[in-house]
Amino acid sequence: MTGLRPIEVESLQAKLGYEFSNADLLVRALTHRSAAKIHNERLEFLGDAIIGFAVAEIFFHRFPEVDEGTLSRMRASVVSGEALSRVARELGLAEHLILGESERKSGGRHRESILADTLEALAGAVVLDDCTERARTVVGQWLISSIEAVSPNDVVDAKTQLQEWLQARREALPEYTITAVSGSDHAQSFQVQCRLPSRKLSTEAEGSSRRRAEQSAASLMVAKLVQYDPA
Repeated sequence: MTGLRPIEVESLQAKLGYEFSNADLLVRALTHRSAAKIHNERLEFLGDAIIGFAVAEIFFHRFPEVDEGTLSRMRASVVSGEALSRVARELGLAEHLILGESERKSGGRHRESILADTLEALAGAVVLDDCTERARTVVGQWLISSIEAVSPNDVVDAKTQLQEWLQARREALPEYTITAVSGSDHAQSFQVQCRLPSRKLSTEAEGSSRRRAEQSAASLMVAKLVQYDPA
């Protein structure tokens, strides 16, 4: 095992609340692709799925009356890159990252994407070191503060957010129009336009369903409105 001194391994494992049987997995999870041929990207792939599942399961049991769409938005707020990088900083991962020289010099140790990816890689490493059940428990503990900070009332979908924004300003509600449908019956893709007649603004987005395309188009419209009229 290279890259970490024994005292560093002990300190980090205490913060993670998990002791690796195979410490090489811990080192690999902390190793960025800029530092070595054997790096953390495959572990990141595995950990992304574990984190998403762990958070989904917790919300599923905590909020039995909440609909699928709201649960999805709650999960998304916890597993976003920004949220995961914040947890990574709280766990002190930045000081343990194994980076190539160019990445270190460019500030990679504090880059949001690298920190979030490393947290996912650590989740994947726990799966391989122990089991999925153990990983779910450990990940749940890492994210408990983020999970407890989210409630169904705090999560508003983009269409609702756009509607409320317009209503607060006494403006006409948006119009959604399907502009194109492509793909086979079982794998269709919808192109939807969101238009604000009063402002002569429009956005377009694609999705695997009409609802998802509308949400994406609404999200783009919200971003555009905030840019032009932040008040």
